[in-house]
Amino acid sequence: MTDLRLNIIWSILLSATALTWWLGEHNATGQSALVTAGIVLTLSVLKGWCIIQDFMELRHGPRLWRYLMLAWIVVMAVLLFAASLWYSLRY
Repeated sequence: MTDLRLNIIWSILLSATALTWWLGEHNATGQSALVTAGIVLTLSVLKGWCIIQDFMELRHGPRLWRYLMLAWIVVMAVLLFAASLWYSLRY
C-alpha cells in the first residue's frame, strides 16, 4: 500500500465525516429526514468499505473475511434505514 493511496483514502474519510456531521446538524423533517438518513448511511457504508479494504488490508486478504465484513456493514445500514423509514412513517 502506497502512502499516496492511504492519504487519498484518509482525505475521503475526513470529507465523508465532515459531510455526515454537517447533515446531522441540520434538523430535517418528513421526507427530507429520510433522504438525509439515506445519505448518512450511504456515507457510513463508504467509510466502512474504505476502512475494511485498505486500513484493515482485507483487499488482499481471505475473501471470506472480506465478504463477511462488507456484508455486515451493508446489513446494518439496511436495518438502520428500515428503522428510520418506520420511524418517519410513524410520526
